[in-house]
Amino acid sequence: MTIFPSSLTSTSGDCQGCQQSEPLGFDFAFAYQPIVDLRDRSIFAHEALVRGTAGEGAFSVLDQVTEANRYRFDQLCRTKAIEGAAQLGMQTNLSINFMPNAVYRPELCIRSTLAAAKKHNFPINRLIFETLESQHVDNYRHLTNILREYREFGFKTAIDDFGAGYSGLNLLANFQPDLIKLDMDLIRDVDRDRARQAIVRGIVTICADLDVTVIAEGIESAGERDFLADCGIFLMQGYWFAKPAFKALAQVPPGTWTR
Repeated sequence: MTIFPSSLTSTSGDCQGCQQSEPLGFDFAFAYQPIVDLRDRSIFAHEALVRGTAGEGAFSVLDQVTEANRYRFDQLCRTKAIEGAAQLGMQTNLSINFMPNAVYRPELCIRSTLAAAKKHNFPINRLIFETLESQHVDNYRHLTNILREYREFGFKTAIDDFGAGYSGLNLLANFQPDLIKLDMDLIRDVDRDRARQAIVRGIVTICADLDVTVIAEGIESAGERDFLADCGIFLMQGYWFAKPAFKALAQVPPGTWTR
């Protein structure tokens, strides 16, 4: 049974950024893309991907996010993603991207998220918070503090686009998340590229030693799927399995799972 402490689900003590952030002035919605587990042909999670209200691409929304409204946007992303998942009857993990630079104090900024989970009866141990390894972060000590706090709350943590930035290994040395998601540029044509193969195998070895689970994202071919499975990566995401479904849960065609 999930316990939601009233001291953390109350929004009466929101942090400075949440209080001072200006209204968005625009609305948005979500598409949900499955992350599959090849081992038992199940859905491990769905990632919530921001979209315009009519299904427009993410950039149509993100282009409207500014320094002045990013705190409110980050908070609404969390609560709206949870609300949408609950309405769809999602029974898997839900992965939500967050902006580290939009979090002043994790224990305060998380209150609206916990309140939404309680309202919609969504277990907090099925929430995954992803942060982009490639995103500019003002203070990496602050980021690792956020990730540690979120783990203490009972959330799973993930580093997205691992390998796309310049700080991935340093970040991994300072904090070991539950999951890392390999950047799709590393995955593209990995079954035919020796350099990419060596890098992926190396990351898999490191993560196995650190007890970090690897997800491969951006899978677009059977060859990529099969090479990664042979490397011991069984959690995958990409168009090969299913495109994001706007305000819906995508179906994974039976023929995409195995050779």
